[in-house]
Amino acid sequence: MGGTLAVLTDAAIESLIRQPKLLLDEYRDILLKDWKDVGSHRRSELKVSGTENDVFIIYIRASNLNLFDFSAILGYEQSAGKGLFLLRRYNGRSHAHTNRIEGNHFRDFHIHFASERYQVRGFREEAYAEVTNRYSDIGGALDCLIADCGFVLPTEEHPPF
Repeated sequence: MGGTLAVLTDAAIESLIRQPKLLLDEYRDILLKDWKDVGSHRRSELKVSGTENDVFIIYIRASNLNLFDFSAILGYEQSAGKGLFLLRRYNGRSHAHTNRIEGNHFRDFHIHFASERYQVRGFREEAYAEVTNRYSDIGGALDCLIADCGFVLPTEEHPPF
């Protein structure tokens, strides 16, 4: 995912999250059935275009050994080879997480949010997370990502592209 990431403001992050992104009819099959095995994990990804000609990538990763070790991730491809900026990450409860600025610690299902203040302090853009009870598996995490991040399902009304 590498590269040199530009610091994005909270307003820019929110604009990217809200930007309409049109999904393919078969997005769930691509992401949840077309897995590539990578060691003890399986992965899949799907590129999606936004209405502002931005490119987003949905990544899915799940352990073959632990049902609670998974992530559904929304990344934004920054221009000029600057790398992938992680906007959101929906994680299982297989590991503990600490928000370094706030100092709170938990081990539960949680959602990571990109934030300007974490970037400015030198942390990964999506280092801040909040506990959630909205999902309990990778399919549910994907559903939350789709619902939260401006995706337009093929059956919904959407603006012309």
